[in-house]
Amino acid sequence: MARLTVAEFEEAIRHFDKDSVHLEMRDAYGTEVELPHMAAWAAGEPADLAFMQPWCDDVRAFVAEGKSLRRAHVVSEPLSDYQRWAYTVVGASEEAGERHRWVPRRLVSSIAFPGNDFWMLDRRLVIFHHYAGNGHNIDFTTSTDPHDIELCSAAFEAVWRIGIPHHEYKPN
Repeated sequence: MARLTVAEFEEAIRHFDKDSVHLEMRDAYGTEVELPHMAAWAAGEPADLAFMQPWCDDVRAFVAEGKSLRRAHVVSEPLSDYQRWAYTVVGASEEAGERHRWVPRRLVSSIAFPGNDFWMLDRRLVIFHHYAGNGHNIDFTTSTDPHDIELCSAAFEAVWRIGIPHHEYKPN
């Protein structure tokens, strides 16, 4: 598996022909970009979604080109603080055209998952995320192995089928 830098990862997820899917399976993440915004939310400050604007602009452009972006969030309930915050901000990318579904973890016991969160582009490339215990992303690796493609595709589609669309999901 090839490794990617953060810059290479950010470039890679913007290059696909038709379909981009992203499966998130952790209850908390610790990205340097998100943590200050989550802290402000926890302090009761109004949301400042400016940090999401570049991604939302890209999503609008992708959708205008006829491309599809889908993201599934497998979550424990009640939601962690991180996921409660994430639920409040993903509406911006949803409005831009990225589709989000939420899947309570109790519903996925019989679904075979890869060991890591991933992006899959056009069923040809998987980019796996690797996290430290504190939720910080520490590495990205890629795979074009047919087994990895099939595992990730099957896992994502199984989750997507039972997922609850963002506007219908009511976190508890």
